[in-house]
Amino acid sequence: MHQATYTGDRTVRVRRRAPVPPGAGQVRIDVAFTGICGTDLHILHGAMDARVRPPAVLGHEMSGRIAEVGAGVTGWQAGDPVTVMPTASCGGCPACQAGHPHLCHRLDFLGIDSAGALQNSWTVPAGLLVRLPDGLRLDHGALVEPTAVAVHDVRRAGLVAGEQAVVVGAGPVGVLIALVARRLGAAVLLVEPDAHRRTVAGELGLPCVDPSVTDVVAEVASWTGGAGAAVAFEVSGAAPGMTTAVSCLRVHGRLVLVGIHPVPREVDLHRFFWRELTLLGARLYRREDFEEAVRLLAAGDIPADALVSRTEPLARADAAFTALDSGAGVMKVLVDCRSAGEAGTA
Repeated sequence: MHQATYTGDRTVRVRRRAPVPPGAGQVRIDVAFTGICGTDLHILHGAMDARVRPPAVLGHEMSGRIAEVGAGVTGWQAGDPVTVMPTASCGGCPACQAGHPHLCHRLDFLGIDSAGALQNSWTVPAGLLVRLPDGLRLDHGALVEPTAVAVHDVRRAGLVAGEQAVVVGAGPVGVLIALVARRLGAAVLLVEPDAHRRTVAGELGLPCVDPSVTDVVAEVASWTGGAGAAVAFEVSGAAPGMTTAVSCLRVHGRLVLVGIHPVPREVDLHRFFWRELTLLGARLYRREDFEEAVRLLAAGDIPADALVSRTEPLARADAAFTALDSGAGVMKVLVDCRSAGEAGTA
């Protein structure tokens, strides 16, 4: 089998390796598709070298079919379509004991802390499997993980039907948040400087404004009758995005921090005081978020085809990273892991 590995210095190489047979409590998956996300780009840029040890197999957004079942595994068999919730928790730390395993103090995030899905064959604990319906296309199944992120973000916001929400950043996760929020019955406004992303949002019926030409705060004030938005999702991970999100909120508004901010940001705490705002962190997802994401994709509530801009074979995994890193006319980029094509050896 072949796997794409991050070798450091912004480099991804494909190498040949023997499949890992499943041990007790494990399954081996024939990976079909793996998505690349912003976290993978952070790794590529070297921003997570203190945590990721090259050569590292990245990838945590995936779909595939079970190839082998290890000893002691029940309820699964070869051929079952699956995705993987890539968060292996310890079960014993304070977060786990409090019922928050996704915030485990010793979390093993597959694709970051241990080998991920950018390979033909992936062996994982059976307890991380999430079943996919037979009717769900496997390329669509690779969007379960980012959709679960959006489901969790909307749940953390406590968003209810009839509320107005601003989503700052219309990349894949931002658009998914808007779609989940809209399905819930909320009104949504996206904020995004990139023209391609605004076009995709518009084609999905999601209003989206360009902050370089629109006074977003004034626009939100007009949209909400002067009150401000009930919820703002900060998805951009940029300082201007944080400022915009805070400035758009009404009295008792909720700011949901979704984007990863790699450095400390200045925040208008006076506005937090003046309007009694609430800041909510939103990290990863729970199993129920994953299961809801599967239902949304299977029902067609998430327009997967509109979000996938490009698919590359595993042998060209480096091209997939380059395409996403360029930001030129792309939303979600998938890697087809079903065959390696002309891959190198190592």
